[in-house]
Amino acid sequence: MRRGEQPPWIVSDELWAEIEPLLPPRPPRRHRFPGRERLDDRRVLCGILFMLHTAIP
Repeated sequence: MRRGEQPPWIVSDELWAEIEPLLPPRPPRRHRFPGRERLDDRRVLCGILFMLHTAIP
C-alpha cells in the first residue's frame, strides 16, 4: 500500500452501492428484549476484508 492510497479493505462508495441491495433487510428489534444493537453492515464487511487481507487467524 502506497502513501495516499486507500487500504484495500476499505469498501468504496461505488462498491457499497452494488453490495447493499444484495443484503437482506434488517429485522425489526423486539420491544421487550431488544438485545444488542446491530452493527453497521458496511463496517462489518470492512472488518471481514481486513481479516482476509492481513491473514490474521
